Amino acid sequence: MKYDTIIIEEGELNILKRIMSMSRYLNDKSYKASISHLYAELEKVKVINEEEIPEDVIRFNSIVTFDTPFSKNQSYQIVTPENGDVKNNKISVLAPMGLALFGYAKGDELTWEFPSGESIIKIIDVVQPENND
Repeated sequence: MKYDTIIIEEGELNILKRIMSMSRYLNDKSYKASISHLYAELEKVKVINEEEIPEDVIRFNSIVTFDTPFSKNQSYQIVTPENGDVKNNKISVLAPMGLALFGYAKGDELTWEFPSGESIIKIIDVVQPENND
Protein backbone atom coordinates (compact mmCIF):
# COMPACT_ATOMS: atom_id res chain seq x y z
CA MET A 1 0.00 0.00 0.00
CA LYS A 2 1.52 3.27 -1.15
CA TYR A 3 0.64 5.38 1.92
CA ASP A 4 0.54 2.50 4.45
CA THR A 5 -3.17 3.13 5.10
CA ILE A 6 -6.35 4.36 3.45
CA ILE A 7 -6.41 8.16 3.22
CA ILE A 8 -9.65 10.12 3.34
CA GLU A 9 -10.34 13.84 3.44
CA GLU A 10 -12.21 14.80 6.63
CA GLY A 11 -15.36 16.18 4.96
CA GLU A 12 -15.58 13.19 2.61
CA LEU A 13 -15.25 10.80 5.54
CA ASN A 14 -18.28 12.41 7.16
CA ILE A 15 -20.26 12.14 3.91
CA LEU A 16 -19.18 8.51 3.46
CA LYS A 17 -20.18 7.60 7.02
CA ARG A 18 -23.58 9.25 6.55
CA ILE A 19 -24.16 7.38 3.27
CA MET A 20 -23.04 4.10 4.83
CA SER A 21 -25.29 4.54 7.88
CA MET A 22 -28.32 5.05 5.64
CA SER A 23 -27.41 1.94 3.67
CA ARG A 24 -28.17 -0.49 6.49
CA TYR A 25 -31.59 -0.86 4.92
CA LEU A 26 -30.16 -2.48 1.80
CA ASN A 27 -31.12 -6.11 1.34
CA ASP A 28 -28.25 -7.07 -0.97
CA LYS A 29 -25.77 -9.36 0.82
CA SER A 30 -22.78 -8.24 -1.27
CA TYR A 31 -23.44 -4.57 -0.47
CA LYS A 32 -23.79 -5.37 3.22
CA ALA A 33 -20.55 -7.39 3.17
CA SER A 34 -18.68 -4.59 1.38
CA ILE A 35 -20.01 -1.95 3.77
CA SER A 36 -19.05 -4.09 6.75
CA HIS A 37 -15.54 -4.54 5.28
CA LEU A 38 -15.20 -0.78 4.75
CA TYR A 39 -16.32 -0.05 8.33
CA ALA A 40 -13.43 -2.27 9.47
CA GLU A 41 -11.04 -0.46 7.10
CA LEU A 42 -12.19 2.94 8.43
CA GLU A 43 -10.91 1.98 11.88
CA LYS A 44 -7.35 2.42 10.58
CA VAL A 45 -7.90 5.24 8.09
CA LYS A 46 -5.75 8.36 8.03
CA VAL A 47 -7.97 11.46 7.99
CA ILE A 48 -6.38 14.59 6.53
CA ASN A 49 -7.54 18.00 5.40
CA GLU A 50 -8.24 19.05 1.80
CA GLU A 51 -4.86 20.74 1.30
CA GLU A 52 -2.89 17.65 2.32
CA ILE A 53 -4.65 14.94 0.32
CA PRO A 54 -2.41 13.51 -2.41
CA GLU A 55 -3.68 13.81 -6.00
CA ASP A 56 -3.50 10.05 -6.55
CA VAL A 57 -5.86 9.08 -3.70
CA ILE A 58 -9.32 7.86 -4.72
CA ARG A 59 -12.12 10.03 -3.41
CA PHE A 60 -15.55 11.23 -4.49
CA ASN A 61 -15.58 11.98 -8.24
CA SER A 62 -12.15 10.44 -8.87
CA ILE A 63 -11.80 8.62 -12.19
CA VAL A 64 -10.07 5.33 -11.47
CA THR A 65 -8.46 2.91 -13.92
CA PHE A 66 -7.84 -0.56 -12.52
CA ASP A 67 -7.18 -4.16 -13.45
CA THR A 68 -8.74 -7.31 -12.02
CA PRO A 69 -8.01 -10.92 -12.96
CA PHE A 70 -11.12 -10.83 -15.15
CA SER A 71 -10.70 -7.52 -16.96
CA LYS A 72 -7.98 -5.03 -17.74
CA ASN A 73 -7.99 -1.24 -17.73
CA GLN A 74 -11.54 -0.56 -16.59
CA SER A 75 -12.19 3.10 -15.79
CA TYR A 76 -14.98 4.38 -13.56
CA GLN A 77 -15.79 7.56 -11.72
CA ILE A 78 -16.61 7.06 -8.02
CA VAL A 79 -19.79 9.01 -7.22
CA THR A 80 -22.45 9.36 -4.53
CA PRO A 81 -25.27 6.79 -4.78
CA GLU A 82 -27.76 9.12 -6.46
CA ASN A 83 -25.25 9.81 -9.28
CA GLY A 84 -24.38 6.18 -9.99
CA ASP A 85 -24.81 5.27 -13.68
CA VAL A 86 -22.86 2.21 -14.79
CA LYS A 87 -23.75 2.80 -18.45
CA ASN A 88 -21.82 6.07 -18.21
CA ASN A 89 -18.97 4.55 -16.16
CA LYS A 90 -20.07 6.11 -12.88
CA ILE A 91 -20.22 3.73 -9.94
CA SER A 92 -21.70 4.45 -6.56
CA VAL A 93 -19.37 4.57 -3.62
CA LEU A 94 -21.75 2.00 -2.09
CA ALA A 95 -21.29 -0.51 -4.91
CA PRO A 96 -18.82 -3.24 -3.92
CA MET A 97 -16.20 -1.88 -6.35
CA GLY A 98 -16.72 1.72 -5.18
CA LEU A 99 -16.35 0.68 -1.55
CA ALA A 100 -13.27 -1.36 -2.39
CA LEU A 101 -11.46 1.51 -4.11
CA PHE A 102 -12.29 4.50 -1.90
CA GLY A 103 -9.24 5.90 -0.07
CA TYR A 104 -6.65 3.80 -1.90
CA ALA A 105 -4.07 5.30 -4.28
CA LYS A 106 -2.52 4.80 -7.69
CA GLY A 107 -0.27 1.74 -7.59
CA ASP A 108 -2.08 0.05 -4.70
CA GLU A 109 -3.14 -3.55 -4.95
CA LEU A 110 -5.91 -4.86 -2.73
CA THR A 111 -8.02 -7.94 -2.17
CA TRP A 112 -11.80 -7.51 -1.82
CA GLU A 113 -14.79 -9.82 -1.53
CA PHE A 114 -17.28 -9.45 -4.39
CA PRO A 115 -20.51 -11.33 -5.20
CA SER A 116 -18.45 -13.54 -7.52
CA GLY A 117 -15.85 -14.19 -4.81
CA GLU A 118 -12.57 -12.70 -3.67
CA SER A 119 -10.63 -10.69 -6.24
CA ILE A 120 -7.39 -8.74 -6.47
CA ILE A 121 -7.63 -5.18 -7.76
CA LYS A 122 -4.60 -3.25 -9.05
CA ILE A 123 -5.10 0.50 -9.28
CA ILE A 124 -3.45 1.71 -12.49
CA ASP A 125 -4.36 5.41 -12.49
CA VAL A 126 -6.35 8.01 -10.57
CA VAL A 127 -7.48 11.29 -12.12
CA GLN A 128 -9.17 14.08 -10.18
CA PRO A 129 -11.69 16.25 -12.03
CA GLU A 130 -11.21 20.03 -12.00
CA ASN A 131 -13.75 20.56 -9.21
CA ASN A 132 -13.85 17.70 -6.71
CA ASP A 133 -16.95 18.87 -4.83
